[in-house]
Amino acid sequence: MGFPGSIYESDGIWGDTKIASWPPTQDSLDNRIKPQKANAELQQILADVSENKVDHIITTLANFGTRHTLSTQNSSTRGIGAARDWIYDEMNKYAEYSEGRMGVYLNSYIQPIDGDRITFPVNISNVVAEIKGHTDPNRVYVVTGHYDSRALDILDYEIDAPGADDDASGVAVVMEMARACAKQRPAATMIFAAVAGEEQGLYGSANLAKTLKARNVTVGGNWNNDIVGTGKSQPFAPINDYTIRLFGASAFLPNASTAAQLRTVAQIGGWNDSPAQNLGRYIAEIAAGAAKYVGMQVALIYRADRFLRGGDHQSFLTEGFPAVRFTEAVEDFTHEHQDVRVQDGVQYGDLVEFVDMDYVTRVTKVNLASMWSAANAPAAPQNVTISRRIVNNLSLLRWTASNDSMVAGYELVWRTSGALQWTHSLNVGNAANVTVDLNKDNYQLGVRAYGKDGAKSPAVWPVPSLT
Repeated sequence: MGFPGSIYESDGIWGDTKIASWPPTQDSLDNRIKPQKANAELQQILADVSENKVDHIITTLANFGTRHTLSTQNSSTRGIGAARDWIYDEMNKYAEYSEGRMGVYLNSYIQPIDGDRITFPVNISNVVAEIKGHTDPNRVYVVTGHYDSRALDILDYEIDAPGADDDASGVAVVMEMARACAKQRPAATMIFAAVAGEEQGLYGSANLAKTLKARNVTVGGNWNNDIVGTGKSQPFAPINDYTIRLFGASAFLPNASTAAQLRTVAQIGGWNDSPAQNLGRYIAEIAAGAAKYVGMQVALIYRADRFLRGGDHQSFLTEGFPAVRFTEAVEDFTHEHQDVRVQDGVQYGDLVEFVDMDYVTRVTKVNLASMWSAANAPAAPQNVTISRRIVNNLSLLRWTASNDSMVAGYELVWRTSGALQWTHSLNVGNAANVTVDLNKDNYQLGVRAYGKDGAKSPAVWPVPSLT
C-alpha cells in the first residue's frame, strides 16, 4: 500500500529540500515543521479500510443502470431511487455497530422545475450518516460524494449512465469511511453524506449545506470527493497512481464577497490563505505524516475547481464553510459524461472496468486520516489578527484564548509567500498573542491550536487589526 521508493524518497514538500535562502529565517526561531504522525488509534482505523468493500460499493451502484436525478424512484433495481434506498440500508447496517452514536437519515426536498436541467418537480434526497462528537458535538466535519450520474445528454434520464468513476468512486469513499468510523468515538461530529442532484446543479449539496447552516453548527470543513476512481490515465503514469489532486478556493469567492473584502485581501496578499486552502494544507500535512499507511501524496491546487468547472464543495463555500475537492490526477474524458458505446475501436462510458479499486482505497485513507485527525484535534483558534499599528519589522498576532479542555496550547506557523505549505512553527504555549521577528511583508503567518496529545488543528490566517 506504500509508495514506490522513487516517490516516497523524493524531495517533496516534506522531504529534505531547504527553503529559499531569501527571505532568511531567524536561527532563534528556526523550527522546521514535521508532519504529525498517525497514532496507534488512527493506524488501526486505516487498517480496517477494505478494498473489497470499496469494489462492492462501486460495482453495486454502477449496476443500477442509471442514477440520473430525474430517473425512476419507483424501482428496486434501476434508477436513483433504488440507489438511494441501497445506500440508506447499507449505512444503517454500519450504524448497528456504533452503539447508538451513528444516526442515518435522509436530507430531502422537492426541487421545482428550474428552466434548465430540472424539467419536472423531483425529490432530491441526500443519504446522511452522522456520528455525534462526544466532546465538541457542535463542531462538524463533512465528507461528500454524489450518487447521481449522467450520460452525454444531461436531460436523458432513461439511457444507461453507470457513473462508476463519476461519482460512485466518491460515494465509496464516503460509505467506507462511515463503516470504518462507525465503532469509533470522535471528539467532534463527523458527517458522511452521499448527495444527489450534483450533475443537474449541485442541488443536494446546496440543501445539505443550508441545513447545516440553519442548525447553527460550526462546519470545520467539507471533504468533497468527485471523480477519484483511477490513477491509470496518461500522461504522468505511474506517479498518477500515488497522487490525488486537492482543489482549494482562494481567499473569497466573488459570489460570496463584498468589494471591500476583495480590496483588503488584495492589499494584504491573502489570496492563497483562505480557510479552504488552509484546510488543504492540513490535509496534505496529515497525508504526509501518515504516508506509510495511506500510500498517497496530495497535490495542492489553488483553484476552486478544475478550469471553469464545479462541484459540491462549492455549495459549502457559498455558505461560508471551508471546503475542498479531491479529484484523480488526470481525468479520462472518454469515460466521463459519455454514452456507453464502442466508437472507432474505443470503449466509451463510465464503466467499472476503468476504476482502480486500490486507488480509490488509498483516496479513502487520505480522507479518513485527515478528517479523523481534524475531528479529534482542538478547534482552530478564533479571531486571529495581526496588528497593523506596528511599523517596524516585527509582527504581533493575537487570538481569542479558548477555554476548551482539548486545547493545550498554540503554534505560530509561517512560510515564505511563494511556498505552498507551512514550513516552520513556533510553540507559544497557552498564550493569546505573540510578537515575532518575522516581517509580515515577506512571510505568510498563521496560528493553530494543539492538544495534549500533540494533535493540531488547521492553521488560521490573521486579518489586520487596528490595535
